[in-house]
Amino acid sequence: MSSFMLTAMLVLFAASIPVAVAIGIAAVIGVANFTNFPLIVAAQQLYVALDRFPLAAIPFFILAGNLMDVGGISRRLVDFAKSIVGGIQGGLPATCIVTCMIFAAISGSSVATTFAIGAVMIPALIKAGYPVPFAAALMATAAELGVIIPPSIPMILYGVTTQTSIPELFMAGFGPGILIGGALIATVLIWCRITGWGKNDGEGRLSVLTATKQAGFALFMPFVVLGGIYGGITTPTEASVIAVIYAVLVGMFLHREITLRDLYPIFKKSVISSAVIMFIIACAGLFSWLLNRQGVPDAAAELIVHTFDSPTWYLLGVNAFLFVVGMFVETSASIIVLAPILAEAAERMGINQVHFGTVMVVNLAMGMITPPFGVNLFAAAQVAGTSIDRMMRYLPIFIAVIFACLMVITYVPAIVMFLPDLVFR
Repeated sequence: MSSFMLTAMLVLFAASIPVAVAIGIAAVIGVANFTNFPLIVAAQQLYVALDRFPLAAIPFFILAGNLMDVGGISRRLVDFAKSIVGGIQGGLPATCIVTCMIFAAISGSSVATTFAIGAVMIPALIKAGYPVPFAAALMATAAELGVIIPPSIPMILYGVTTQTSIPELFMAGFGPGILIGGALIATVLIWCRITGWGKNDGEGRLSVLTATKQAGFALFMPFVVLGGIYGGITTPTEASVIAVIYAVLVGMFLHREITLRDLYPIFKKSVISSAVIMFIIACAGLFSWLLNRQGVPDAAAELIVHTFDSPTWYLLGVNAFLFVVGMFVETSASIIVLAPILAEAAERMGINQVHFGTVMVVNLAMGMITPPFGVNLFAAAQVAGTSIDRMMRYLPIFIAVIFACLMVITYVPAIVMFLPDLVFR
């Protein structure tokens, strides 16, 4: 049954059927033709896949990101980041990356980061003389940090799927996020030196004091959200609700950029985005349930353990495999379907689950900036008014930088585990 379901899913992918629908159809075919269960079981398992309290954090973090975009928080974060790094040659691209790092500590979503920060940064980069495709490619790449620096929706999914501590996963994301952000900043600064771009990037820059005052409420938000989680005061789900309340209060009553009329389109956009992710989770959950009934995770774990004779080779093989998967399959679906199989094999080899989950999320995040289905590419191209084909001139360098960071994260576990060990051990 499992081989037939996988084949059916791949055929549907090739036919350009949406990922969630393809997974759901393949699973329903499996229930109807290879089990004795009535089809109502499929509906039951779709519900069971969503009946997990931590998943409630996803729509709230998405809503918080959209509220911050409309409420002026993203624009103030850009001004703050520019006041710090915008005064040097290449400072504007560096500002884009730093802003994404800060916004990532609030939103949990790379697509939300692309739209929220891209709406401010892409026009600014173009106005400063940077090529449109470069601005779009940089924005798409920097926004990937939205799912690496906590809170992170993919990390929530990994934690729920593999029963791994979500607070530990969140804490583990800081090291890789700072490493990747720093590497990208170094890359754009060197690039601008070579090309001669960005010599006037300091124009219009606010003083650090002024920018900090304007962005004060925005900068305090990560402390409210993450401080509650790590202080043991709130769960990640409760923190996501606090993020929404905070964004509403700041946007409506402090910045006064959100009106009652704005709330309906904000909520509508958030509901649509959340529904897409939840539908993927439900269909992937049904698919995973059938695979588990067939013993596929155990069999695959046994095969992997006997194929790779050391954790070093296993991690290399998993990274190569996930890089290819991430190019074609949406991140949430990949985690829900593959995490139970790969994590079980990793555990048998003595690989820490928090470390492995972080490696998996960082790797699959690259799928957001690799054709043909990189969601960040489509979002950035839409904001910039360019095509993905034109962005491909600049993307390979950014992808190479992130892949190099991934190898460091994979084989230097201390980068991932330093903070979790410090806080939770």
